[in-house]
Amino acid sequence: MDVLDPRDPEPGARARLLGWLAVQRAFALAPQRIPARLRGGGALEAWLRLPGVRALAPAEGERTLATLARHAVRALPVTSPAYPERLRRLSDAPALLLVRGTAALLGVRVVAIVGARAATEYGCAIARRLAFDLARAGLAVVSGLARGIDAAAHEGALEAGGATLAFQACGPECTYPQAHRSLADRIAGSGAVVTEFPVGTPPLAAYFPLRNRLISGLAEAVVVVEGRERSGSLVTAQRAADQGVDVFAVPGPVGSPTSAGPHRLIQDGAHLVTGAADVLTRLRPPVPAPPASAPAARPSDPLLRSILARLRRAALTRDALARALARSPAELAAPLLELELAGRVREDRDGSLRVVTPPPL
Repeated sequence: MDVLDPRDPEPGARARLLGWLAVQRAFALAPQRIPARLRGGGALEAWLRLPGVRALAPAEGERTLATLARHAVRALPVTSPAYPERLRRLSDAPALLLVRGTAALLGVRVVAIVGARAATEYGCAIARRLAFDLARAGLAVVSGLARGIDAAAHEGALEAGGATLAFQACGPECTYPQAHRSLADRIAGSGAVVTEFPVGTPPLAAYFPLRNRLISGLAEAVVVVEGRERSGSLVTAQRAADQGVDVFAVPGPVGSPTSAGPHRLIQDGAHLVTGAADVLTRLRPPVPAPPASAPAARPSDPLLRSILARLRRAALTRDALARALARSPAELAAPLLELELAGRVREDRDGSLRVVTPPPL
């Protein structure tokens, strides 16, 4: 059986799932202890004989199965043919993945987008657009459901009607952060929310590096959008490099704290990213870019309406536009990017911004 379902009433299926849950509890925090001879296969009985594996007490087992069923979570053992091959070949591959959503999507081509939690509007707009274009090209986008860049990447893929995968550093019944519960539900509806941690595991800081190795390990490429020089995103990028995964970074404004991480990665040899095509063409085999399209800029947004109205009167540089609207250039960075991506505003060679096709206001 490829995937184990806690709602399966067949006694043998329930017994197998309970066995794998016992294995998971023994090795979830120390997957490197799993013997190499078993990572690629082996009967469940051999796993249950490993030191440290203890059967779940009957009451605990029933509670765990009920929790998994209530949250529509299924289990994917490392011995299953459906287990993602990119994760299976890790030296610390998890014995069991718990999946809410479509487990088969773990086997498609995947690109990771990660970055700062305290991201700027500009960084979130970039992550959203990259994810949108990558998803339209047929790739799944994987990230960690965190605030900032992670959430923007998931949103971009969903907006494109594509698949996105969220890896969590907690038990399957938990959503972290809780504010992203609705986002997690949407991800599970067209992708998957995945964890290697048992039911009841809280989202502790020590678990996030374990989670990050799965994000980088599953992906064909890791794109970093914003991050401080000592951020978790750079740890993920380093792990990706160690795993032989290509690392990409999006440059940002010089002097911005959230640009320090990507700039350091670029200095160290990461591929510079200005758009999805930079990623698509470096994949092996490469992925054709989708037809030009963009998320629609929202003309109902008062700031977007103000920008368009002012630029319809005359072309202005970014600084001049900021002065005209009594805003800072940083406040205008994200909305201007959105208008440029939507094809409503373009920047001329002299730095002036002008409206291409003024929409009806």
